[in-house]
Amino acid sequence: MTSEAARRRRQTLLCLALLAGTVLLYAPVREHDFVRYDDPEYVLENAHVRRGLTSAGIAWAFTHFHSANWHPLTWITHMVDCQVFGLDAGAHLVVNVALHGFAAVLLFLFLARATGAFWRSAFVAALFAFHPLRVESVAWVSERKDVLSALLWMATLHAYLWYVRAPSARRMALVALTFAAGLLAKPMLVTLPFVLLLLDVWPFARPRTVALLREKAPLFALVLLSCVVTIAAQYAGGAVVPLAHGFGVSYRVQNAIVSYATYLWQTLWPVDLAVFYPPRTPVPAGEVALSAAVLLAIGALVARLAARRPYLPVGWLWYLGVLVPVIGLVWVGEQSRADRFTYLPQIGIGIMVAWGANDLLAAWPRRAWVLAPAAALLLLGWVATTRAQIAHWRDTTTLFRHALTATRDNYVVHANLAAELARLGQTDEALAHFDEALRIKGEFPKARLGLGALLARMGRLDEAIAHYEYALAHRPDSPVAHLNYGLALVALGRGEEALPHYQEALRLDPTYAKVHVAQATVLEQLGRGPEAIVHLRQAIAIRPDLAEAHGNLAIALEAAGRPDEALAHYRETVRLLPEDPRAHYNLAAMLEQRGDTAAAVEHYRAALRGSPDSSEIRAALERLASSGGGVDG
Repeated sequence: MTSEAARRRRQTLLCLALLAGTVLLYAPVREHDFVRYDDPEYVLENAHVRRGLTSAGIAWAFTHFHSANWHPLTWITHMVDCQVFGLDAGAHLVVNVALHGFAAVLLFLFLARATGAFWRSAFVAALFAFHPLRVESVAWVSERKDVLSALLWMATLHAYLWYVRAPSARRMALVALTFAAGLLAKPMLVTLPFVLLLLDVWPFARPRTVALLREKAPLFALVLLSCVVTIAAQYAGGAVVPLAHGFGVSYRVQNAIVSYATYLWQTLWPVDLAVFYPPRTPVPAGEVALSAAVLLAIGALVARLAARRPYLPVGWLWYLGVLVPVIGLVWVGEQSRADRFTYLPQIGIGIMVAWGANDLLAAWPRRAWVLAPAAALLLLGWVATTRAQIAHWRDTTTLFRHALTATRDNYVVHANLAAELARLGQTDEALAHFDEALRIKGEFPKARLGLGALLARMGRLDEAIAHYEYALAHRPDSPVAHLNYGLALVALGRGEEALPHYQEALRLDPTYAKVHVAQATVLEQLGRGPEAIVHLRQAIAIRPDLAEAHGNLAIALEAAGRPDEALAHYRETVRLLPEDPRAHYNLAAMLEQRGDTAAAVEHYRAALRGSPDSSEIRAALERLASSGGGVDG
């Protein structure tokens, strides 16, 4: 076997090991559920995504902002998953795992081909594939944008390597194409052209001329366009926190300094990882000083060794630069930092460690006897910690309970855990967590909304309305707040007062199907049946699987004297809710009215199985029996 063939065989085996190792490590996610933190917005309650891959869905992905984002390619992959797997969360996550595994393989191949250093490249790829900080990006359906954009980042690196070896307009066009696709998956890739400039220094050692900037002009044009669209999306979604809202320039700089150092520490010691890290105000001065000292010391060492060890400034600037969009200087969301933000930046640290350790021991003829066991121990530590971290993501309550043990004063996690507990019927514990969230941050609108919804279900409507009014005062742009407030008003018999809130909710989010249903209910009560039917049809157009809309539309159509149409929607309600006794009863009553007694009996019996104590259903069966409707036993 020639040396070239042996090299290719060794690379192939390493690629297979990376891919197989990633799949085995993340195998438990096949049994995981969606988590009720972003997953509802991205998949579970997103009508465009749930329908699967449609031309209307693709058009929506490219023309609308949603969840304060514009990443059409990511939306399209979610649509494909729903088309193929439905709402099987484990299958969606397996796709994440595959994308992550292939990204690790492409990273290894790029470094190995660009540098010729097989084992150092393997180490960096293993760090990327197996480190515990990766879990959030891979084991969370909503972070499809991370793994998809990473794969396209690596593809762009390969396209650039191809270009560097024989520069041409055609090859640069391929670089631009893969880069543009990456931006359509996640705009964080805006830093990639700057990384390509770093790679021109090392490992490519290209002459440092203005031509290097000029050749990348198309890439920087894409960066500018992506930044404009992203900022517009984040402002439209209310995700950007203005300076006047508590996070001033000084605070943001201090938090960024601490975050840079914390990510380094978590690379070395990845414990107490959480889905959400709350901001601390103020940032402890001692932590700021220590973090700044560490960063400056590393920077000074890198500068001193830059001439002889060019990979050090490349790796260090890769780490610092790729983090810039998410380091908090532009504050987006509530979190102070996030594990997923390290997904691509940590590669720079891996390069520094892999090549630095090799050079540090270069004088040792048997350095492999030190480096190999050290790398193996690190790998085993990452795998064990990653496997434990993956387990925390198996469902919503497990994820949030772990986050509360890993962090302090986490008002966001308390509020989200409370909402999930309320959904599961664990009322007392839910109330306790809502109270704790509001103790930590009394003006937190999400906690106010969640507590209001729970109190409304408990019949404490006046208290619920007080929380909704507080939430609306702080977040008048929240369609959920307007919907919930309207529902509470209706429950108090003040339906006409609810209508303006439903209208505002639909203005803010025209695709909010539940608002159409709620508005139709009020319109029916006010005797405006035709308008109610219009809203129910709109709800079904948005969410064809919304059983409540089909059931209400059937009743409205029957009242309007359109029994054939009503029957179709009664049947669809039963199909969507096969265990619901009321759905079966309504269908049975319609079938009985139309003279189809055999089918009516079948559905009355199905209704009785679901509600065995119902005198109403028993009376219907007895009526059919007495009239000779084929009921026996």
